Amino acid sequence: MSQITVENLCKSFKVSKRKGGFLSSVKSVVRREYETIQALRGISFALEEGELVGYIGPNGAGKSTTVKIISGILVPDSGKCEVLGRTPWKQRQEHVRHIGVVFGQRTQLWWDVPVIDSFDLLKDIYRIPQQSYTRTKDELVEVLSLQSLLGMPVRQLSLGQKMRCELAASLLHQPPILFLDEPTIGLDATSKIAVRDFIRRMNVERKVTVILTTHDMDDIEALCSRIMVIGKGMILFDGGINQLRNTVIPERIVKVDFLDRPQRLDYPVARLTAHYDNHAEFRFNPLKTSAIDLVGMLSQDNQIKDFIIENLPIEEIVAKMYDGFELT
Repeated sequence: MSQITVENLCKSFKVSKRKGGFLSSVKSVVRREYETIQALRGISFALEEGELVGYIGPNGAGKSTTVKIISGILVPDSGKCEVLGRTPWKQRQEHVRHIGVVFGQRTQLWWDVPVIDSFDLLKDIYRIPQQSYTRTKDELVEVLSLQSLLGMPVRQLSLGQKMRCELAASLLHQPPILFLDEPTIGLDATSKIAVRDFIRRMNVERKVTVILTTHDMDDIEALCSRIMVIGKGMILFDGGINQLRNTVIPERIVKVDFLDRPQRLDYPVARLTAHYDNHAEFRFNPLKTSAIDLVGMLSQDNQIKDFIIENLPIEEIVAKMYDGFELT
């Protein structure tokens, strides 16, 4: 049975519309005009226990609206949503006991008090038994290396330190489902790796179901076996990364370094995309020509020093999906 089931969710917002200028501002006080924005247009999906899903799309596509409905913050106009058998916005108090939420640009920690005090307050809010709280807190502190941070006020933490504390805070009550909205935004490379490793560990070892919304495609490639792409309130794709590659742009890249200046670089099975000095780059369709065959052709006409075979950047593939798709 699915942990999360979403069926034909729709959500719209009424926003005021006003032209620029002083006269328009005065008129808007007397007679305000509104327009309706369709944030979600009948989206449906299901998540099983232990899945780690990337939920991606451009700004305004409907990612945050979806997460807010699933977490019980917003009420949809129509459609069905069940999380662990509960309707989030109808059984919110019981629902929030079984989910963890981390927003990269918001905090659930108290700004001026030490981190450990925030943890203790969350223990009381979630009514976590002392023994269970101590065991979970100690494990999270060790895994996330928080020992030196517990006595520091949150306002004194770096962005990476704060995010590690936010992750710990979201898991103190041991929720089976975790929503992560831009968890690595603004982090340096070292902090990103630490956060990714922790998310992966919680998913594998504890079977925590994770929905990850992010613009960082490196996070998606490093963590997610399944991705859902949303645009203009509709699910454009739902599947694995390799399936997405083969569906949108079934190409790979070969980067070749030659011993001498290459004699031939034009081949019908590949497209030359870069050439400088003794280096060249090609794109080819692996469904039509294998990498080994292409390298073999190159080696017949040129002396190869080294070569690398790469996938297309996931950013390029996702951007291709939006070509010709009007996003408002």
